[in-house]
Formats: sequence, structure tokens, C-alpha cells
Amino acid sequence: MSTVIQPEGWVPPRGYANGIVATGKQLFIGGQIGWNPRSSTPEFPPTFEGQFEQTLSNICEVLEAAGGKPENLTRLTVYVTDKREYLSSLKAIGAAWKKHLGRHYPAMALVQVVALVEDLAKVEIEATAVLEN
Repeated sequence: MSTVIQPEGWVPPRGYANGIVATGKQLFIGGQIGWNPRSSTPEFPPTFEGQFEQTLSNICEVLEAAGGKPENLTRLTVYVTDKREYLSSLKAIGAAWKKHLGRHYPAMALVQVVALVEDLAKVEIEATAVLEN
């Protein structure tokens, strides 16, 4: 069970929550990237949008394997190699978000990094979820 925290008088954020209070068993999802996790050789979609969607799909699969749902996500940290590419992809990111997470928006941070460990990776997301007891 979780509750979104919105301080009085603050402008509501778009696409994330300022805070979430949750009770239950915690699940920490290691950094997921936009590759096919079933392939023995790294296979990435060529576009930022494709990698972002695959990353969300990978997070949802780990979440489901633990018995969770997208609504259980409480925090995401998104690492991108190019914030301009992220900003120019917002429409497609929004569509991928709705497809995998619906209208659930956890507390989030987005950070631009110089590189990710996998050379072809454009985005990596780590997540925290709180599952029902």
C-alpha cells in the first residue's frame, strides 16, 4: 500500500511524485538497460525510445517475478547518456510509460551520465518497489 505525498501549495509534478509513503516487503531492482534479456549476445533497439520501452519492460518482468505490479514501484532512478535525446523523445516515452506502467508515477530522478557499462546502452533504470505483505 502506498500514498503519494504532495506538499500543500506545491505545483503538482508531471510524470513523477515528490514522495511516496509505502508499507510492505521491499524489492530493489538492479539497473536495467534496454536490451533483450533472453539473448546470449547483447541485442539493443537502435533508438532511445526503443531502449527506454525495453528497459521498462525488463523492470516490469522483474517486478512480476517477485509478485508485484507497476503500482508497487515507489522509486526510479533513470540514467541517460544524452538528456537532449531524452527530452526529444518525451512523446514516445510517455506512450511506453502508459503501456507498461499505466498512470502510476513513483518518486523519480533523472541523471545524465557520460556513459553506461554497455557501450550501446542509452538508458539504465534502477527501481525500488514495495510489495504487499
